[in-house]
Amino acid sequence: MSTGTLALLLFGLFAVLLVFKVPVSFCLGIASMVCLVILDYPLTVIAQKVFGALNSFSIMAIPLFILAGNLMTEGGLSKRLVGFCETLLGNVRGGLALVAIFACAFFAALSGSGPATVIAIGGMIYPEMVKRGYPDYQVAGLVTVAGGLGPIIPPSIIMVVYCTMTNTSITSLFSAGFVVGALLVITLVTIAMVQARIHHWPKTGVKFSVSRLLAAFKDSALALIMPVVVLGGIYSGLFTPTEAGAMAVFYSLIVCMLIYKTFNLRSLFKIVKDSAISCSVIMFIMGTSTTFSWLFTVSGISKYLVSMVQNSGLGYYPILLMITVILLIFGFFLEGTATVTLLIPLFLPIAVSVGIDPLHLGMIVSLTNVIGCMTPPVANNIFACSTYTGLSLGRISKGEIPYLMGFLFVLVLVVFIPQMVTMFG
Repeated sequence: MSTGTLALLLFGLFAVLLVFKVPVSFCLGIASMVCLVILDYPLTVIAQKVFGALNSFSIMAIPLFILAGNLMTEGGLSKRLVGFCETLLGNVRGGLALVAIFACAFFAALSGSGPATVIAIGGMIYPEMVKRGYPDYQVAGLVTVAGGLGPIIPPSIIMVVYCTMTNTSITSLFSAGFVVGALLVITLVTIAMVQARIHHWPKTGVKFSVSRLLAAFKDSALALIMPVVVLGGIYSGLFTPTEAGAMAVFYSLIVCMLIYKTFNLRSLFKIVKDSAISCSVIMFIMGTSTTFSWLFTVSGISKYLVSMVQNSGLGYYPILLMITVILLIFGFFLEGTATVTLLIPLFLPIAVSVGIDPLHLGMIVSLTNVIGCMTPPVANNIFACSTYTGLSLGRISKGEIPYLMGFLFVLVLVVFIPQMVTMFG
């Protein structure tokens, strides 16, 4: 069988299964199994590759950060962060919108998950904003997009997955995430302030005072210290990202159970159970995708595609734009982890062949994943928002358009100014 035919079979079978709503992990596994049979490879290869993929110290960071994020969500740390942000901003027109953005940014540095950020911050601030006269769909749109800061501001689960697959420095990509995350926050704040003037959003009603700020800081200090401890340890070299995940879990348990006493052992069991379910989905996808990726190499598909690109005469930016557009399109239909595990084995050799830095590609992957979480039909952030707002997908999508344009603007900057990311390599 020719390389082109095998590639068509591999992707074609995956696409057909996906159309019939077969879970992504099974799509990857079944497509790989069929191709292995055709190539006369033993099916034990699947078990070997799955075990090898998950037998990694760095991958342990994923379940640890998921658990830490769930502990902090259930532990009420988000409420304290919102209170601090509201006090800090004072009596500003549209102030609660700015509170939502900064609270999402703070919580992103705690959870690393977009949907978790949307639920934790949005579920608490949405009713209050609507009560004070903010249009419901505009609030929902803002929170949906601001929740997208979760996978960008470290720690980021999608970044850990990418770096594990590509042997890229997690610390370097995390560092770049802070710069891009700060730029996103500035962009969202600017758009929100313009929206506040256009739509005459109300003021917060909370006047700024030093005493109120100190009281809010005292109440939220332990929540604010958390990212400093975890991320400071990573960048100082005190511990690895995986050890940072363990530290985050330990810190969350101490603060939420022993100091704030916001949940007990029974609640802890449920949190651990929910975290295990979320983690197992990601791990299963990563495991089955390994065989899928391995087939690219042994069958010569990767070499074939790289050769096609090199012979096409396309340069750095045409290839980079093509990869970015494809990642965006796939992000509309697939969850982030599935997109990474499916496309990165395909794109990485092509990117490297034209001089694209894997670190730069990793940030583009993270941003396109975030945008995919905000856009139908997958739209995990929108679905998370609809659970507590009761608004339709269309209404939320209408409200998020201005802020989504802001994310696309930052994506364009990252694509055409790779130094924003590569300077950390």
